[in-house]
Amino acid sequence: MEGLIHVYTGDGKGKTTAAFGLGVRAVGHGRRVLFAQFLKGGTPESGEIQVANKFLPGMETLRFSEVHPRFDPNVKVEALAAQVQQDFEEVKRLILSEGFDLVILDEINNCISQDLLPVQFLLDLLNDKPESLEMVLTGRGAHPRVIEKADYVTELRMIKHPAQTSGTQAREGIEY
Repeated sequence: MEGLIHVYTGDGKGKTTAAFGLGVRAVGHGRRVLFAQFLKGGTPESGEIQVANKFLPGMETLRFSEVHPRFDPNVKVEALAAQVQQDFEEVKRLILSEGFDLVILDEINNCISQDLLPVQFLLDLLNDKPESLEMVLTGRGAHPRVIEKADYVTELRMIKHPAQTSGTQAREGIEY
């Protein structure tokens, strides 16, 4: 079976949720899944990581320590870029050596759109991935070259969000 490339992008809520749901579906069919989260380090740990670690033995998780500057204004962009690139190399090594059926790179599009990771690094990985490996790339601002390379592209568009209408903050179990 040929592995295809999915991109979930846009400013709407639900990109990670959709990707994780696909991962759960794959585990349900006996597939081996890697779910790697970029830019979501710190605390609290996201609900999807918690459920995968407790209930989904077919899903391996990596939650890197880096935090997006939007959530921590003290983050130095140069150091963040170096950490993202190091973490990407770890993921690449796993992808090329561990025999996963599905790999989800959560927030990888943000890493590229915010100049933390050169787009060519991701394109090279997509070109070198095992033929049968299915890959999902999430995050806002998917690069046009990544969109061109992808087989599926879904854009989630925000129409209304309570953070903007009433100042509601991110809620445990809903946004993380």
